[in-house]
Amino acid sequence: MHNISISNNWNTALYEDKHAFVWKYGEDLLKLLNPQPGESILDLGCGTGQLTEKIAQAGAQVMGVDYASAMIEKARQNYPHIRFDVADARNFQVDKPLDAVFSNAVLHWVKQADSAIASIHQALKPGGRFVAEFGGKGNIEVIATALYSALKSIGIPEAQALNPWYYPSIGEYASLLEQQGFDVIHAMLFARPTPLAEGEAGMANWIQMFASSFLTGLSSEQQIQVIRVVEEYLKPTLYQQGTWIADYRRIRIVAIKL
Repeated sequence: MHNISISNNWNTALYEDKHAFVWKYGEDLLKLLNPQPGESILDLGCGTGQLTEKIAQAGAQVMGVDYASAMIEKARQNYPHIRFDVADARNFQVDKPLDAVFSNAVLHWVKQADSAIASIHQALKPGGRFVAEFGGKGNIEVIATALYSALKSIGIPEAQALNPWYYPSIGEYASLLEQQGFDVIHAMLFARPTPLAEGEAGMANWIQMFASSFLTGLSSEQQIQVIRVVEEYLKPTLYQQGTWIADYRRIRIVAIKL
Protein backbone atom coordinates (compact mmCIF):
# COMPACT_ATOMS: atom_id res chain seq x y z
CA MET A 1 0.00 0.00 0.00
CA HIS A 2 2.66 2.46 -0.91
CA ASN A 3 2.68 5.55 -3.05
CA ILE A 4 2.84 4.75 -6.74
CA SER A 5 6.20 6.32 -7.50
CA ILE A 6 8.03 3.82 -5.29
CA SER A 7 5.61 0.91 -5.10
CA ASN A 8 7.33 -1.14 -7.79
CA ASN A 9 10.82 -0.55 -6.44
CA TRP A 10 10.54 -2.25 -3.06
CA ASN A 11 13.68 -4.28 -2.47
CA THR A 12 12.22 -7.19 -0.49
CA ALA A 13 15.63 -8.55 0.54
CA LEU A 14 16.66 -5.16 1.94
CA TYR A 15 13.25 -4.84 3.61
CA GLU A 16 13.45 -8.24 5.32
CA ASP A 17 17.13 -7.99 6.23
CA LYS A 18 17.74 -4.38 7.26
CA HIS A 19 14.25 -3.18 8.15
CA ALA A 20 12.87 -6.02 10.27
CA PHE A 21 11.89 -3.38 12.87
CA VAL A 22 8.86 -2.63 10.67
CA TRP A 23 7.15 -5.86 11.70
CA LYS A 24 9.00 -6.50 14.97
CA TYR A 25 7.48 -3.37 16.46
CA GLY A 26 4.14 -4.52 15.03
CA GLU A 27 4.09 -7.52 17.35
CA ASP A 28 3.00 -5.17 20.13
CA LEU A 29 0.07 -4.09 17.98
CA LEU A 30 -1.01 -7.73 17.64
CA LYS A 31 -1.78 -7.76 21.37
CA LEU A 32 -4.19 -4.90 20.75
CA LEU A 33 -5.77 -6.81 17.85
CA ASN A 34 -6.06 -9.92 20.07
CA PRO A 35 -7.02 -12.26 17.19
CA GLN A 36 -9.34 -15.11 18.15
CA PRO A 37 -9.71 -18.59 16.62
CA GLY A 38 -12.17 -18.55 13.73
CA GLU A 39 -12.19 -14.77 13.25
CA SER A 40 -11.86 -13.43 9.70
CA ILE A 41 -9.09 -10.82 9.57
CA LEU A 42 -7.44 -8.78 6.82
CA ASP A 43 -3.81 -7.66 7.16
CA LEU A 44 -3.85 -4.43 5.13
CA GLY A 45 -0.39 -3.66 3.75
CA CYS A 46 1.06 -6.99 4.85
CA GLY A 47 4.53 -6.51 3.35
CA THR A 48 6.35 -9.83 3.30
CA GLY A 49 3.80 -11.48 5.60
CA GLN A 50 5.46 -11.90 9.01
CA LEU A 51 2.58 -10.43 11.03
CA THR A 52 -0.01 -12.11 8.80
CA GLU A 53 1.52 -15.44 9.80
CA LYS A 54 1.34 -14.52 13.50
CA ILE A 55 -2.37 -13.73 13.12
CA ALA A 56 -2.84 -17.13 11.43
CA GLN A 57 -1.03 -18.82 14.34
CA ALA A 58 -3.76 -17.48 16.65
CA GLY A 59 -6.26 -19.58 14.69
CA ALA A 60 -7.85 -16.74 12.73
CA GLN A 61 -8.75 -16.93 9.04
CA VAL A 62 -6.38 -14.29 7.72
CA MET A 63 -5.62 -12.81 4.32
CA GLY A 64 -2.82 -10.38 3.51
CA VAL A 65 -2.93 -7.65 0.86
CA ASP A 66 -0.32 -5.14 -0.24
CA TYR A 67 -0.03 -2.59 -3.06
CA ALA A 68 3.48 -3.77 -3.98
CA SER A 69 3.48 -6.94 -6.07
CA ALA A 70 7.11 -7.70 -5.06
CA MET A 71 6.02 -7.82 -1.41
CA ILE A 72 3.12 -10.15 -2.22
CA GLU A 73 5.34 -12.51 -4.24
CA LYS A 74 7.75 -12.73 -1.30
CA ALA A 75 4.90 -13.21 1.21
CA ARG A 76 3.56 -16.10 -0.87
CA GLN A 77 7.02 -17.72 -0.89
CA ASN A 78 7.38 -17.19 2.87
CA TYR A 79 3.92 -18.48 3.85
CA PRO A 80 2.37 -20.55 1.03
CA HIS A 81 -0.52 -21.65 3.29
CA ILE A 82 -1.87 -18.07 3.58
CA ARG A 83 -3.76 -16.17 0.88
CA PHE A 84 -1.99 -13.01 -0.29
CA ASP A 85 -3.26 -10.61 -2.94
CA VAL A 86 -2.21 -7.33 -4.53
CA ALA A 87 -4.72 -4.62 -3.56
CA ASP A 88 -4.97 -0.87 -3.02
CA ALA A 89 -5.97 0.48 0.42
CA ARG A 90 -8.06 3.15 -1.31
CA ASN A 91 -10.44 0.80 -3.11
CA PHE A 92 -10.05 -2.82 -2.01
CA GLN A 93 -13.06 -5.16 -1.74
CA VAL A 94 -13.59 -8.31 0.32
CA ASP A 95 -15.76 -11.35 -0.45
CA LYS A 96 -17.67 -11.14 2.81
CA PRO A 97 -17.58 -8.77 5.80
CA LEU A 98 -14.71 -9.29 8.24
CA ASP A 99 -14.29 -9.34 12.01
CA ALA A 100 -11.19 -7.14 11.87
CA VAL A 101 -8.88 -5.11 9.65
CA PHE A 102 -5.30 -4.88 10.93
CA SER A 103 -2.69 -2.50 9.52
CA ASN A 104 0.88 -1.89 10.66
CA ALA A 105 3.21 0.83 9.29
CA VAL A 106 1.20 1.31 6.10
CA LEU A 107 -1.42 4.04 6.19
CA HIS A 108 1.11 6.87 6.27
CA TRP A 109 1.72 5.97 2.60
CA VAL A 110 -1.93 6.62 1.71
CA LYS A 111 -2.56 10.35 1.33
CA GLN A 112 -6.20 9.74 0.39
CA ALA A 113 -7.09 8.78 3.97
CA ASP A 114 -10.84 9.20 3.36
CA SER A 115 -10.81 6.58 0.60
CA ALA A 116 -8.85 4.12 2.73
CA ILE A 117 -11.20 4.59 5.71
CA ALA A 118 -14.24 4.08 3.45
CA SER A 119 -12.74 0.85 2.10
CA ILE A 120 -11.94 -0.40 5.61
CA HIS A 121 -15.43 0.48 6.84
CA GLN A 122 -17.20 -1.41 4.04
CA ALA A 123 -14.95 -4.44 4.61
CA LEU A 124 -16.05 -4.88 8.25
CA LYS A 125 -19.09 -6.44 9.87
CA PRO A 126 -21.10 -4.13 12.16
CA GLY A 127 -19.15 -4.29 15.43
CA GLY A 128 -15.99 -5.25 13.54
CA ARG A 129 -12.74 -3.58 14.59
CA PHE A 130 -10.03 -1.63 12.83
CA VAL A 131 -6.65 -1.81 14.58
CA ALA A 132 -3.81 0.22 13.10
CA GLU A 133 -0.47 1.83 13.78
CA PHE A 134 1.38 4.15 11.41
CA GLY A 135 3.39 7.36 11.33
CA GLY A 136 1.69 10.19 13.21
CA LYS A 137 2.10 13.95 13.48
CA GLY A 138 5.77 14.85 13.84
CA ASN A 139 7.03 11.49 12.54
CA ILE A 140 10.58 11.77 11.10
CA GLU A 141 10.33 15.56 11.26
CA VAL A 142 14.07 15.88 11.83
CA ILE A 143 14.95 13.55 8.92
CA ALA A 144 12.48 15.28 6.59
CA THR A 145 13.88 18.71 7.46
CA ALA A 146 17.38 17.42 6.64
CA LEU A 147 16.17 16.05 3.30
CA TYR A 148 14.54 19.35 2.34
CA SER A 149 17.72 21.20 3.28
CA ALA A 150 19.96 18.78 1.34
CA LEU A 151 17.80 18.99 -1.79
CA LYS A 152 17.76 22.77 -1.57
CA SER A 153 21.56 22.69 -1.51
CA ILE A 154 21.60 21.05 -4.96
CA GLY A 155 19.02 23.45 -6.39
CA ILE A 156 15.68 21.75 -5.65
CA PRO A 157 13.88 24.36 -3.52
CA GLU A 158 10.37 22.87 -3.27
CA ALA A 159 11.28 19.43 -1.96
CA GLN A 160 8.18 19.31 0.30
CA ALA A 161 6.16 18.61 -2.86
CA LEU A 162 8.00 15.27 -3.20
CA ASN A 163 6.82 14.15 0.25
CA PRO A 164 4.97 10.81 -0.12
CA TRP A 165 3.71 10.63 3.47
CA TYR A 166 0.58 11.40 5.49
CA TYR A 167 1.21 11.90 9.22
CA PRO A 168 -2.04 12.96 10.95
CA SER A 169 -2.71 14.06 14.50
CA ILE A 170 -5.06 12.03 16.70
CA GLY A 171 -7.74 14.72 16.38
CA GLU A 172 -7.53 14.76 12.59
CA TYR A 173 -7.58 10.99 12.12
CA ALA A 174 -10.20 10.22 14.80
CA SER A 175 -12.48 12.83 13.19
CA LEU A 176 -12.11 11.19 9.76
CA LEU A 177 -13.01 7.81 11.29
CA GLU A 178 -16.03 9.21 13.14
CA GLN A 179 -17.32 10.97 10.03
CA GLN A 180 -17.39 7.61 8.24
CA GLY A 181 -19.22 5.63 10.91
CA PHE A 182 -16.53 4.43 13.30
CA ASP A 183 -16.51 4.64 17.09
CA VAL A 184 -12.91 5.41 18.10
CA ILE A 185 -12.24 3.59 21.38
CA HIS A 186 -8.46 3.93 21.61
CA ALA A 187 -6.09 6.53 20.17
CA MET A 188 -2.56 7.43 21.16
CA LEU A 189 0.41 9.27 19.68
CA PHE A 190 3.86 8.45 21.02
CA ALA A 191 7.53 8.89 20.24
CA ARG A 192 9.34 5.69 19.33
CA PRO A 193 13.00 6.42 18.52
CA THR A 194 13.94 3.54 16.22
CA PRO A 195 17.51 2.20 15.88
CA LEU A 196 18.45 1.45 12.26
CA ALA A 197 20.54 -1.60 11.32
CA GLU A 198 23.96 -1.59 9.66
CA GLY A 199 25.74 0.96 11.82
CA GLU A 200 27.01 3.94 9.88
CA ALA A 201 25.12 2.90 6.70
CA GLY A 202 21.79 2.88 8.54
CA MET A 203 20.54 6.31 7.50
CA ALA A 204 21.55 5.88 3.85
CA ASN A 205 19.75 2.51 3.79
CA TRP A 206 16.65 4.08 5.36
CA ILE A 207 16.56 6.91 2.81
CA GLN A 208 16.98 4.51 -0.12
CA MET A 209 14.25 2.24 1.22
CA PHE A 210 11.64 4.68 2.50
CA ALA A 211 12.44 8.12 1.04
CA SER A 212 13.32 7.14 -2.53
CA SER A 213 10.71 9.53 -3.95
CA PHE A 214 13.07 12.37 -2.98
CA LEU A 215 15.89 10.80 -5.02
CA THR A 216 13.90 10.02 -8.18
CA GLY A 217 15.29 11.90 -11.15
CA LEU A 218 18.63 12.67 -9.51
CA SER A 219 21.91 11.36 -10.92
CA SER A 220 23.84 8.80 -8.86
CA GLU A 221 26.30 11.55 -7.90
CA GLN A 222 23.48 13.83 -6.75
CA GLN A 223 21.89 11.02 -4.74
CA ILE A 224 25.19 10.33 -2.96
CA GLN A 225 25.63 14.05 -2.31
CA VAL A 226 22.12 14.44 -0.87
CA ILE A 227 22.58 11.45 1.44
CA ARG A 228 25.97 12.78 2.59
CA VAL A 229 24.49 16.21 3.38
CA VAL A 230 21.60 14.58 5.28
CA GLU A 231 24.03 12.48 7.31
CA GLU A 232 26.15 15.52 8.22
CA TYR A 233 23.03 17.49 9.18
CA LEU A 234 21.64 14.68 11.37
CA LYS A 235 24.78 13.24 12.93
CA PRO A 236 24.81 15.52 16.03
CA THR A 237 21.23 14.57 16.96
CA LEU A 238 20.39 11.13 15.52
CA TYR A 239 23.72 9.23 15.51
CA GLN A 240 24.49 7.64 18.87
CA GLN A 241 27.24 5.15 19.74
CA GLY A 242 27.63 4.01 16.14
CA THR A 243 23.90 3.63 15.45
CA TRP A 244 21.44 5.86 13.62
CA ILE A 245 18.16 6.48 15.46
CA ALA A 246 15.12 7.47 13.34
CA ASP A 247 12.85 10.03 15.03
CA TYR A 248 9.65 8.02 14.74
CA ARG A 249 6.32 9.10 16.21
CA ARG A 250 3.48 6.60 15.87
CA ILE A 251 -0.28 6.92 15.97
CA ARG A 252 -2.18 3.89 17.22
CA ILE A 253 -5.92 3.51 16.71
CA VAL A 254 -8.66 1.04 17.59
CA ALA A 255 -12.08 1.83 16.08
CA ILE A 256 -15.32 -0.14 15.94
CA LYS A 257 -17.73 -0.09 12.99
CA LEU A 258 -21.08 1.15 14.30
